[in-house]
Amino acid sequence: MDIPEATYHYHVKNFGREDSDAELKNIITDLFKKFHERYGYKRITRELKKLGYVINHKKVYRIMRELGLKCVKFMRKSRKYNSYKGNVGKVAKNRLSRRFNTSIPLQKLVTDITEFKCLGEEKLYLNPILDLYNGEIIAYEMKKRPTLDLVMDPL
Repeated sequence: MDIPEATYHYHVKNFGREDSDAELKNIITDLFKKFHERYGYKRITRELKKLGYVINHKKVYRIMRELGLKCVKFMRKSRKYNSYKGNVGKVAKNRLSRRFNTSIPLQKLVTDITEFKCLGEEKLYLNPILDLYNGEIIAYEMKKRPTLDLVMDPL
């Protein structure tokens, strides 16, 4: 097996050494279990600082990754709104056929529902009605849930 000479000497030199982070690994593991595996590296770092340790969050992150300690109870899950429910009812004809310009006001009106994330997990849904004649928003509705009223109220 061919490995660089410097790598060989590094491993020979460090082969018999004790782990300098052994005490810290035990404390981090104990804290992780104490808080029922609900604390990630940021909270563990705060707890270590409360105990008087001067330690960087990156080192705590590295040690937790090496030990396989991962907080999975509070992972953020981002789900996009998807209104598609399969082939239900009729599919409307494509009347615009990618002709998005018009010379007559109120001839072509389009709408789209947009999802906005607000503070925390809260979401808002915006439904504007746009006139393709001049790009003006004629009406709009904003609600916390994507219901039929969100679509029908601006009409």
